[in-house]
Amino acid sequence: MKNRWLIAASAVGIHVSIGSVYAWSVFNLPMEEAFGWTKNQVALTFSLAIFFLGLSAAIMGHFVERRGPRASGLVAGTFWGLGMLGAGVAASMENMYLLWLSYGVLGGIGLGVGYITPVSTLVKWFPDRRGLATGLAIMGFGFGAMIGAPIFSYLIENLSIAMTFFIMGAIYMVIMYASALYLERPPEGWMPEGMKEAIASGKQKKVEDLSQLTANEAAKTGPFYGLWVMMFINISCGIAVIYSASPLAQESIGLTATEAAAVVGLMSLFNGLGRIGWASFSDYLGRANTYMTFFVIQIVAFYLLPNITSVVLFQVVLFTILTCYGGGFATLPAFIGDLFGTKELGAIHGYVLTAWAAAGLAGPQIAAYVRTVTGSYTMTLYIFAGVFVIALITAMLMRAYINKARKAMELAAA
Repeated sequence: MKNRWLIAASAVGIHVSIGSVYAWSVFNLPMEEAFGWTKNQVALTFSLAIFFLGLSAAIMGHFVERRGPRASGLVAGTFWGLGMLGAGVAASMENMYLLWLSYGVLGGIGLGVGYITPVSTLVKWFPDRRGLATGLAIMGFGFGAMIGAPIFSYLIENLSIAMTFFIMGAIYMVIMYASALYLERPPEGWMPEGMKEAIASGKQKKVEDLSQLTANEAAKTGPFYGLWVMMFINISCGIAVIYSASPLAQESIGLTATEAAAVVGLMSLFNGLGRIGWASFSDYLGRANTYMTFFVIQIVAFYLLPNITSVVLFQVVLFTILTCYGGGFATLPAFIGDLFGTKELGAIHGYVLTAWAAAGLAGPQIAAYVRTVTGSYTMTLYIFAGVFVIALITAMLMRAYINKARKAMELAAA
């Protein structure tokens, strides 16, 4: 029997590797200066990677469930590694189209498959602490940029852009291969010893999932679309804040560009901490209540943010928003398990992550448009505060549905 904490560590290894995609901004200026490419051309590489992340997560979810985490982890490592290595060839040839194809398309597929690969496996290994388990893995994705960015910067400065892609591509491929080879599903119905004893003695009651549905069955239910709407709103607003954080800090509290950049750097830390913190907290508070807490906090935070003049308070509110943004990602897999079971959790997770692809396009575009029309980010934040009311109502409906379904299960059991 494999150690479930080493399974969790393997999941973190995969997510830290692919999470380095959020450090793409490190390459922006060096590529513009070295190759003469425009900002939009370089930025399109990142946009393609995120788009294909969402697309491949939805399409490859069934593959992950059929073939298991080891095979899908190896596929993810191959695509992500080849994407990085191909980007190195593209940089050597100064070929922008090859960069889009390698890092954007191939790398994006590796991102999507790698993101969903360990999630359903971890949920099965941690029936007692689903939120903690998925929070650990997805925390790695949040911290990937914080680890990768300084390494990328050092290698670009001391070697070259191409060598940075070659070296890190090879390293990430090795890490992902090693992590994937340890991943394995537990035996059917497996529970940790402590949980077995607690249930046998009556100290702990096993909470059954509300259903055991396939991905296609789940996609026809109201709760599935409730999850999609909540994730779309949470991600759209969160990405918009990430996109506009630096100019917003300069406009609102008068930070210099350098000071604002330091604030942006800390955002990655709180993004990662929010993933493990909120997901673990959801084991005790409940998933629906956790999402309701996210949305109440963000309604207040988005409303207050443009009017704050204190440097310290501005950062506290901004970083709180980032914890909710990351926490939404990390709590999602456990929520899916509670609602639809673990039968095809990876595939359902992939379907819901199409909200990420849509939000990646919508959030920054809305922020940029309103900023252009109004001349400031104030109205943008007010609009998002209003949109979070819709998310809060959706979460309340989800809680009502869960309570009703749980009572029906108890009556049926009685």
